[in-house]
Amino acid sequence: MAIYIEARVKTAMIVHGYDQENQEVVESIDDSEYTRKLIQVDRILSISEDFLLVSSNHGRVMYWHYDESLDEIKQRLLDAGIVIG
Repeated sequence: MAIYIEARVKTAMIVHGYDQENQEVVESIDDSEYTRKLIQVDRILSISEDFLLVSSNHGRVMYWHYDESLDEIKQRLLDAGIVIG
């Protein structure tokens, strides 16, 4: 069974892959408003003070700004039964 958490996010960047010089191909996004999403926990790759790094389709990853504190996101994960060391 998939586990989800709710968060208010907006896309900051999409990493589409790498070019011939092994440099990331990054698309910056200027989303002005946050959107409520249910996020499948398995998609979350990393969480920082500024971003959720999540997997996307076709091998892409996305950096999302979130509208909560890191502690609030951490608590939502704990409430969902995710072990945080």
